[in-house]
Amino acid sequence: MYAHAASTAVAKIDLGGLAICHGLEQRARSHVAAIATIQQAHEGATVFCEGDRADNVYEVASGMLRLYKALPDGRRQITGFLSAGGLLGLSHNDLYLYTAEAITEVNLRRYPRARFERLVDEVPGLARRLLTATSDELRAAQDQMLLLGRKTAMEKIASFLLMMDDLHRDGGDADIVRLPMRRNDVADYLGLTIETVSRTLAKLKRDRTIALPTHDSIDLCDRDRLEELAAGDGGMDS
Repeated sequence: MYAHAASTAVAKIDLGGLAICHGLEQRARSHVAAIATIQQAHEGATVFCEGDRADNVYEVASGMLRLYKALPDGRRQITGFLSAGGLLGLSHNDLYLYTAEAITEVNLRRYPRARFERLVDEVPGLARRLLTATSDELRAAQDQMLLLGRKTAMEKIASFLLMMDDLHRDGGDADIVRLPMRRNDVADYLGLTIETVSRTLAKLKRDRTIALPTHDSIDLCDRDRLEELAAGDGGMDS
């Protein structure tokens, strides 16, 4: 049984915080904000499940989600992690194609899909904004295909750390990457075992490429070295 997130409607949405409205005029942003409500998801809660009716489109306001698909034998393949500004639930089908779960406390902006699709036709620039979002999603999927198919464990871990630094930086020290997900989440995303993830991170730590100041953060001590490893030029065994 999944614990679905509770939702709370609010009277006013912060227009400046709507990532989906970046580049739109004030009037257009107001139309989008008018159909939005705030939905909160506690750590571990399910926003929606694979196979649920795709009744809403969501934008992450704060926190982090994991997205995954279930395999027939009960295993899962994590397909991505979303933080503030990420969009989910964009689907041409009537059903959601993956499950979305909260890794941390999450605040979402929820848009009823039917009303949202009408706005795409009515609001100038919104269709182009969504095209950008779906293009980013496609690029992320292609990057993950490369990670899963052609890279060694060391190359996968180095690439993952650099990706998380680019996408989900904590906003403080530029060298600190916050990783609130568990090691098994990283393993399920990269197609590795938990033991391999832990062993590879330990090796990077011994070589002073990274440091592990807390359980949910990593200090990128030598980003140039990580970039070499991610590109397969590091000369380090996996």
